[in-house]
Amino acid sequence: MAECIGFIGLGIMGSGMARNLVEKGHEVVVWNRTGAKMGALVDAGAAAGDSPADVARRCPIVMICVSDTADVDAVLTSDDGVLEGISAGSLIVDHSTISPAATVRLSNEVAQRGGAWVDAPVSGGSEGAVRGTLSIMAGGADEDIDRARPYMEAFGTTITHVGPVGAGQRVKIVNQILVVVTQLAVSEALLFAEASGLDLNATLDAVKGGAAGSWMLANRGPQMIERDWRPGFTIDLQQKDLRLALQAADAIGVPIPGTALVFQMYRALQNEGLGDEGNHALVKALEKMSGVEVGA
Repeated sequence: MAECIGFIGLGIMGSGMARNLVEKGHEVVVWNRTGAKMGALVDAGAAAGDSPADVARRCPIVMICVSDTADVDAVLTSDDGVLEGISAGSLIVDHSTISPAATVRLSNEVAQRGGAWVDAPVSGGSEGAVRGTLSIMAGGADEDIDRARPYMEAFGTTITHVGPVGAGQRVKIVNQILVVVTQLAVSEALLFAEASGLDLNATLDAVKGGAAGSWMLANRGPQMIERDWRPGFTIDLQQKDLRLALQAADAIGVPIPGTALVFQMYRALQNEGLGDEGNHALVKALEKMSGVEVGA
């Protein structure tokens, strides 16, 4: 039996995810801190909530997709927050990328009120959110993920149950380590190709289907060649995720030097005011070092 879905957070990812829920016929109540962002979803058929608590009162399943740990905390625990609106049987599905430790703490607060929690961070960029092709890594109890799955299928094509609450966030850290270190490799490779006088598009065609192929190469490589820095995911948001990765790795004593290097390179770009560009603008840090511009 279909349930009303609350969706909180209509940013670069959440807006596309919520729209897919609406377009696939689900009853959706949305809320966003900047109210103007609700207009397009309401025009598409969603209802507007008055507050996170109002959304939680109206919808037994509430999905959250906001920027950072502090934002999820605020959505849950502030005055008129989700915790004020949930009841026994409520299910919170958090699609944000946040601290695994905070995830467990917040899930316990929800459980104390009779609700359940699924941490389900996503990967695939804003393109995947719009197209409904996101990869979702979900942590939680079997029955809670089974309950959420039909709705997550509105915007995700790969939904993997990776373990208990908190495991979804840890797998997302794995994802982000792979993303940024791969982006460094793509940046170095295209810089070398440019400096060598190669045809960049032909080079990309030659390598992307072989052992060196990757999502980042196939999707961000063409943007880099065209010097199109529109974000599927911004440097500022990527840095937030890398802080989570570095903190989590430090807590368990695991070295991740490649990730740390990329963090410092992104920091240099942030200091130049480039934090709102796509994370594939990492190549600009290498361009500064070399005096070579990819696709220039």
